[in-house]
Amino acid sequence: MKRICGPLLASSSNINTTATAYLLLRVFIGLTMAFSHGMGKMPPSEMLIGGVSSLGFPMPELFAWAAACAELVGGLLLAIGLLTRPAAAFVAFTMLVAVFGVHGADPFEKKEMALLYLFSSLFFVLAGAGKFSLDHLLSRRCTK
Repeated sequence: MKRICGPLLASSSNINTTATAYLLLRVFIGLTMAFSHGMGKMPPSEMLIGGVSSLGFPMPELFAWAAACAELVGGLLLAIGLLTRPAAAFVAFTMLVAVFGVHGADPFEKKEMALLYLFSSLFFVLAGAGKFSLDHLLSRRCTK
């Protein structure tokens, strides 16, 4: 039997392929976070503020605004690759609260979306935005 080798099994060493993968994931995660979740929370409703209050956060109105901004503004920053690590950290923290606070007693199916956003955000906290991002462009200008 002929051995199966090549691009189907090997990891890509092409930097542009990897950079494109970062770009696609970053844009998708950022835009879906911003428009599917963050946009609907702006401005924070009384229901959101009440939910934040029930979690025990002090100043629930402030923290409701922080959560809404993390999802909307953080998602947009993630999508364009600007301040990617801090934006992703804010999204990750918000999703951590969603998973263990808001959906803490819920079954996995209710937590799944927040977990996907949490781990996607953690990926960008650790890995950065990638080559095709404003962060990369700005960092190149700073080193010249």
